[in-house]
Amino acid sequence: MFPYHFIGYWGDKSKEFLTQRLRGAKRGGEEEKFFWDVVYIGCESLPVLPKNTIAGISAGGFSILDVWVKITDNQLILGCEIFGKVPLFWTQQGGVIWFSSQLQLLLEIIEKPEINISGLYGYSCFSYVPNPLTPVNQVFSVTAGTEMIFNGVASPQVDNIYQWCESKEQIKDENTAVSQLQFLLKNAIQTQISDLKDQPVGVFLSGGLDSSIVASLLVEAGVKVRAYTLDFGNVGIPEYPYAEQVAEFLNIPLVKVDASPGNIKKALIPTVKALDLPFGDGVTVPLYLLNQIASQETQVIFNGEGGDQLFAGWTNKPLIAAGIYQYEYPDQIESFINQYLRTFHRFWSYEKRIYQPEIYAQIQGLNAQEWLLNALDSDFCPSLLSRLRRASLMLKGARNIHPRATALGFAHGLVVRSPFCDLLLAEWTFQLSGELCLHGACEKYILKRAVENWLPKEIVWRQKRGMGVPLTSWCLNNFWHDIGNWLNPGILKWEGCFFPDIASQIVTGQLGGQIQGRRIGESLWLLIMWQLWRYHVFGSKLGKKSLYHPFILPRWLWKKYHQFPI
Repeated sequence: MFPYHFIGYWGDKSKEFLTQRLRGAKRGGEEEKFFWDVVYIGCESLPVLPKNTIAGISAGGFSILDVWVKITDNQLILGCEIFGKVPLFWTQQGGVIWFSSQLQLLLEIIEKPEINISGLYGYSCFSYVPNPLTPVNQVFSVTAGTEMIFNGVASPQVDNIYQWCESKEQIKDENTAVSQLQFLLKNAIQTQISDLKDQPVGVFLSGGLDSSIVASLLVEAGVKVRAYTLDFGNVGIPEYPYAEQVAEFLNIPLVKVDASPGNIKKALIPTVKALDLPFGDGVTVPLYLLNQIASQETQVIFNGEGGDQLFAGWTNKPLIAAGIYQYEYPDQIESFINQYLRTFHRFWSYEKRIYQPEIYAQIQGLNAQEWLLNALDSDFCPSLLSRLRRASLMLKGARNIHPRATALGFAHGLVVRSPFCDLLLAEWTFQLSGELCLHGACEKYILKRAVENWLPKEIVWRQKRGMGVPLTSWCLNNFWHDIGNWLNPGILKWEGCFFPDIASQIVTGQLGGQIQGRRIGESLWLLIMWQLWRYHVFGSKLGKKSLYHPFILPRWLWKKYHQFPI
C-alpha cells in the first residue's frame, strides 16, 4: 500500500547507468528488438502487476492501476485512467523512450533541459500546464483517458480509451435519481474500503458538502475516521466552524491544522518539490500541511475532490448564464470559449503586459482556446451543463486537482482515495437531466437531496464558497519583503521571461482592471510558484538580485511614497 515512483526505458540500447544511479526495486528484460528496465523508488520489493505490465501506480494503493506501462508484441504502451489521478511522463532520447511517474526523475537523464515556452504560457492561462505538454522541452505527459502506443521509437499513436459522454437516456424523476445516487455513493465507499482492516483513515474535512459526504459514508460503514481541517486564523472567512459542526454530528475527532503565514512559508519550498509540476493555486501549500499532519496518524487519506466536477458545482453558474446569453444574442458577446478561459482568472489576455518581448514573440502562434476545444466538444455532450461537467472533469480535475492531491499525499507516504472518482458514479451523472443538477439557483441539487438526511441541513444547503485561502492578505502583509526575493526584478530581468516590475504592477493595480482584491494574491502566487519550481525542481540558477523595488521598504512606508511620489 505504500506509495512509490518509477522510472524506466524501452529502446534499442541497454542503459546500465539507470540501475547504477537509482536505488530501489528493479526489473528488466530483453525482447527480440528492444531492451527495457524499470526502477521503483520507495519500493523495497517488486510490486505485483498484471500480465505484460512492467510498471504502474495506483493513487489509492489498489490493484487496479491509474497509470501503466505495458510491453506487448514489440510495442510500448503508456496509459492513464480517465480521472488523471497520477501523471505519467515520457521523453525520447535517441533510440530510447524514457518514462516516469515523476518529472524530476526524467530531468536527471536529460543533459541540458530547457523550459518549454508553450508549457509556460499554458500555465499562465490555467495555473497548470495543459496536457500533453510539460514545462520542459521534449518531455510530454500522457493525457487522462488515453494510451500512447509506440511501434519502435517513431511518433506514438494516441488511442482514446474513454470519453465522458452525455447519455441519450436522461433521468428526470427526482425520487428515482435520489435512490440511485444514494446506492452509488455507498457503493463507491465500499469499493475503496474493502482492503482496510482496523486501521484508522484520515479525511480532509473542509466543512463543504463533498468532504462531509465522504466522512459520513465512512462513519456509516464502520471505518475509524480522523478528520483534518485548516485553520487560517483571523484572516478571511473561516470555514473550520462548519468542519467542527460536521465532526460533532458524526462523533469523530477533528484536528485543526495551523495554516498561519509562518507555517505556510516554512512549507512553501517543500510543497513545490512535492508537487513535481508547477501548480499555481493557493490551496496547495495548505494541503501540504494537512498531509503532513495526517501522515503522523494514518497511511490512508480520503478527500471529497471531484464532487464539484461531477455535479456541476457553483463555478458553473456564470458560464451557464454566458451560454444562454450567447445562444440568444450570438453577435453581442465574446465567444463562449473565451468566457470559459476567463473563469480561470489567470493571465490570459494579459500576455503583452507580463512577458518580455522575446517570450511574447514566441507565444504569438499559440492559441489557449485550442487547449479547451476537445473538453468543450458538443459532439460528446450536446447540452450545456453536461458539456461544462465534461470540461471540468478533463481540465480542472484530471490536469490539476487530482494529480496535485496524489503528489502531496505521496510525498508524505500516504495513499490518496477520492470516492467521487468512481467510474460507475461518474457515468451515471451523465444520465442526469440539467434540472436535477441545477435546480433554479441551487447547484448540485440532486446530490443535496440524496444526502440531506445524512448531515446537518445547514451543511447540506448552505451557499457554496471556494476555500478562502487569504493569499492577498499574506502577500501584502506577511510576505511583502519575501516577494522582493521570490519575484526579484533583477532576477526576472536576467531570465528574460516576465517583465521585471510585474509584481509591483500587480500590487498597484496597474497590470489590469480585473486584477483587484483576491485576484492580486492569486496572480502573485501563480508567479511565485512558477519561479520557485524553476529554481528548486527544474534547477535554474539564480541571477543577480536587484535592491531597486518597492518590497525592500516596509509596506506602510511604500504606500506613503506611492501616494506622494517625489
